[in-house]
Amino acid sequence: MAEILYLRLGSQIQDKISWLIFNTVEQEIIASGELANAEQLTDLTDKAQQRLVKVFVPGCDVLLKRLVVPTKTQRAMRSAVPYMLEDELAQDVEQLFFAYANIAESEEGHNCFVAVTQRAQMLLWQTWLADANIQAKTLQPDVLAMPYVDKQWSAIALHPTDASTNASISQNQIVVRLGEWQGFTLDSEAWQFILNNFSTEPSGTSGQEQNDIVINAYSDLPNLNETSSSNGFTTVKAEEELPLALFAQHCHHSNFNLLQGEFKVKEHRSKNVKNWLWVAGIAVCALLLNVSYKSAQLWQLSAQKTQVEAQIIAHYKKAFPSAKKIRIGTIKSQLNRKIAQLGGVSDQAGFLAMLSKVQPAFAKVPELKPESLKFDGKRQELRIQAIADNYQHFERFKAALNSANLTVKQGAQNNQGEQVTGSFSIVSNQNKTSSTSRKGGS
Repeated sequence: MAEILYLRLGSQIQDKISWLIFNTVEQEIIASGELANAEQLTDLTDKAQQRLVKVFVPGCDVLLKRLVVPTKTQRAMRSAVPYMLEDELAQDVEQLFFAYANIAESEEGHNCFVAVTQRAQMLLWQTWLADANIQAKTLQPDVLAMPYVDKQWSAIALHPTDASTNASISQNQIVVRLGEWQGFTLDSEAWQFILNNFSTEPSGTSGQEQNDIVINAYSDLPNLNETSSSNGFTTVKAEEELPLALFAQHCHHSNFNLLQGEFKVKEHRSKNVKNWLWVAGIAVCALLLNVSYKSAQLWQLSAQKTQVEAQIIAHYKKAFPSAKKIRIGTIKSQLNRKIAQLGGVSDQAGFLAMLSKVQPAFAKVPELKPESLKFDGKRQELRIQAIADNYQHFERFKAALNSANLTVKQGAQNNQGEQVTGSFSIVSNQNKTSSTSRKGGS
C-alpha cells in the first residue's frame, strides 16, 4: 500500500496519541493529527481500514539490551537471556516480555539484541487497538525509528515543554537514538540531567569524549543551547520535522517488531475472503476427484490397449509364422504389403475378391475342406486343392460356384481310402468378359 497510517501510543490511557498518514511513494504527508487519549482511537478506525497500520510505542517503556551470550543456538540463547538480566530488572522475568532482533554480531562481540517490556503494557497497547478495531502490522519502539548516524546522537522533542500546563510526563518527551541498538525516551527533566551529568564513556559511544558528542537535532531541544558550551555537546541543527514524519521516513531501516512470540499478529480474513476460500476449496476437491477419475479411466484404457496389441501380434504371428520382428507400429504397413502382393483390396478381380465369391460355396458345402489355395495374378485364376468324404460333395461345390457367376474347371479326383481329393480352377466370368472386350477393341 502506498499510504500508511502511523500511530504513536502513550504509556497510559490518558496520554496523547499522535497520528499521521504518509505516502511512501511520494514521500509526503497526507494528513496528521493528535488524539487527547486512547479512548479516542475509534476516530481513526475508518482511516485504518484501507491502510497498513504501523505503531510506535514510547522508548521509556522498552529496555534495549546488547548481550554476549556464550551459545550458538537461538533457542538456548533465548532461554538464557531472561536469567542473565534478572539482576538488572526491577520485575520478575515472568512478568516481562522479551523480543529479539536479528542483528549481526557487533564489533564489541555482542551477539544477542533483546528488547524488554512489561507483558501487562503489551496487553494494554493491544487492548486499545482492538477496542478501536485497528489491526497493527508492527509495534516498534520510537527510538529505533529515529535516524541512525554512526557515533552520533539523533534527537527530537515530541512536544514543547510547558510548565504552566498539567501535561503528563509522556507528553513532554525527547526521543534520542545513540546507536544501532541504543537509545532512550525521557522527559525534559531527565534530559537536563543527561546533559549535565553524561559520563566520559556513555553507553554506545565507547571511546568518545564529551566534547566529541554530536547531537543531530530535528527540533528545538530544551536546555541544549544553555549547556552545549559548558558540557561539550556539539549541536547540528537538522531540518525540523514532525516527529511521526521523521519516524515514517526512517523506521523501515530497522525490521524489528515487538509483535512476536505470543503477541505475533494473526492474519484475519474477511468473511468474503473466507467464502471464496470455501468455494476454491470445493473447486479444488472437485478438480482432484475429476483428475483421479480420468486417471483411473486412462489406466484402464492403457491396460486394454496393451491387451489388444498383444492379441493383434498373436494373430499376426499365427497368420504369418515366418515373421520374426513384429512391432505394433509396423503391422499395418506389413499387412498392406501382404494385401498388395495378393492383388490389392481395390482390385475386384484380385485374390480377396475371388475369395469373397468362393466363400458362399464353402458355406453351402461344409463337408468339402480346402487343403491349399493358390492364386495366379496374371491369369486371375484361383486354384483350390480340396478333400471331402465322397464325389457328390465336389459336384455340389462346383454347382455352387457356377451359380456364383464363376467359371469352374474341375481337375482330377482321387480316392484315398475313405476320402476323396480333387482340384478346381476358378475364373470369374467378369474377368473373362473384360479380357474379351479388350481383345475385341484391339
